Amino acid sequence: MTFQDLPPFAAWEHREARRGFEVAYLTATGAGLHVHGSTSAVEAGKPWVVSYEIDLDERWRTRHAVVTSRTLAGDRAVVLDHDGAGSWRVDGAAAPDLTGCLDIDLESSALTNAFPVRRARPRPGDRIEAPAAYVHASGSVVERLEQTYRRLEQDEPDAQRYEYAALAFGFTCELTLDGAGLCMAYPGLATRAG
Repeated sequence: MTFQDLPPFAAWEHREARRGFEVAYLTATGAGLHVHGSTSAVEAGKPWVVSYEIDLDERWRTRHAVVTSRTLAGDRAVVLDHDGAGSWRVDGAAAPDLTGCLDIDLESSALTNAFPVRRARPRPGDRIEAPAAYVHASGSVVERLEQTYRRLEQDEPDAQRYEYAALAFGFTCELTLDGAGLCMAYPGLATRAG
């Protein structure tokens, strides 16, 4: 399966579950991809701003991330490092509960759903397990999130559709990704704006 080249940026309007906007800049590096972006939103009457810097290797595995959150409770930054084989450190301390995860997933972002799909390159009908180091928008919690993606048989021109599930939240939906593997429609959460 071949993906289209990544655009230099992507943007999403966050709506329904929260109101806000996200912009991410995507820069190819000799080692893989560097992503930096931010999301600001109001969710359940509470505002937050999340800025992130994420480095992915050439196989689309998260290697390093710095996530900074600002909420009414104050600012919080968390640093995640991954050895590429499944071992993580959070703020310099070993995080054995994240062992086996290859991705970071940001609660605040529609972008991070691209990482496991770009890495696995599933064919129609394929289902992938994609546990991730999940960073809450508050930045105060990093936990393991078991999630799955099943590529649906009926793709659209320049788009792929996936059944996504995060069972810890009792959440399933159908994601639509563009030809580059970036989320176009995330029901109840975000719609691509650029």
